[in-house]
Amino acid sequence: MSWQQRIAKAVAERQETNTLRQRQPLAQGAGRWLVRDDRRYLNFSSNDYLGLSQHPRVIQAWQQGAEHYGVGSGGSGHVTGYHQAHQHLEEQLADWLGYDRALLFISGFAANQAVIAALAGREDRIVADRLSHASLLEASALSPAQLRRFQHNDSQHLSRLLAAPLAGQQLVVTEGVFSMDGDSAPLADIARVTREANGWLMVDDAHGIGVDGVNGRGSCQSQGVKPELLIVTFGKAFGLSGAAVLCSQTVADYFLQFARHLIYSTAMPPAQAVALQAALGVIQSDDGQQRREKLAQHVAQFRLGASGLAYPLTGSQSAIQPLVVGENSRTLQLADRLREQGCWVTAIRPPTVPAGTARLRLTLTAAHEPQDIAHLLEVLHGERG
Repeated sequence: MSWQQRIAKAVAERQETNTLRQRQPLAQGAGRWLVRDDRRYLNFSSNDYLGLSQHPRVIQAWQQGAEHYGVGSGGSGHVTGYHQAHQHLEEQLADWLGYDRALLFISGFAANQAVIAALAGREDRIVADRLSHASLLEASALSPAQLRRFQHNDSQHLSRLLAAPLAGQQLVVTEGVFSMDGDSAPLADIARVTREANGWLMVDDAHGIGVDGVNGRGSCQSQGVKPELLIVTFGKAFGLSGAAVLCSQTVADYFLQFARHLIYSTAMPPAQAVALQAALGVIQSDDGQQRREKLAQHVAQFRLGASGLAYPLTGSQSAIQPLVVGENSRTLQLADRLREQGCWVTAIRPPTVPAGTARLRLTLTAAHEPQDIAHLLEVLHGERG
């Protein structure tokens, strides 16, 4: 089979199973409203949980950063791309989250890949929650280490896997809040089991940072856990993009020598780092607390009003409220009908989620208003499967 035949066959298979991914060009799409083809929709697919992508203070900071630094970094951070704005942001993140060091990465995907690639050796074992993000599972599978997956949020199964004999070291990998189910990991139990096995814990808190914990410090702080490796990303509650790895001084020095995704990538624009400092300031402020409280009110309103829907919700208490439909074509049809009623919702299908669990991944944000949630519920209650 030729390259072209192989590619065409793979795309055709996705089309036949209603799992073909397609992008939608938007005129506007990060805030409360999404605009496409001159029509405005209430946006229930954004990860901008606190609405900071539209915050005047954050926007102004990026503009001021661009005026001072320009719009690019100029190279890898190991050459000329590391600016004072990056250094100041790293220092602020480390102080806020209680670590020696923070290292900035261009994306959460790159940060996860870099950490696992730099750490995992042939005699080591990675034990990951089976529903961990694709960046974590892919990096683990591609590493020379042995990969084992524990049942979702099952610390007892994790303990059994960690007890198997091993010559090297063990790295336990999980998310703080899971991106497709919206549920939280039992981090205190996982940390205890990992510690008893003399392993290290790595937590990707992309969906918890900025929202959970005191002053938005995230899932780990809220459960009294300090993993050896904490990954925070800026594409969700921070309202921007990029990521950081929080770790000890020695581990940071190691990554600066051996993390190829850090060494060989152009650094994020320093203007972006200035905007991220502003976003962090908002998260830590009374404004940030009010936004977290507003988001929690929206979640409570939605879950109370969702009683009796044709399709079940998961047990999520986070901004992520998945409505599990099951069948791919039905999920797509339901998403289309919601859009007809002015609600932009994305259908999530395999392989992103397990087969038979296609869903509408509804996300609520502090940018919404109570009447937005009420309208979404009204439309959903109009669907009877």
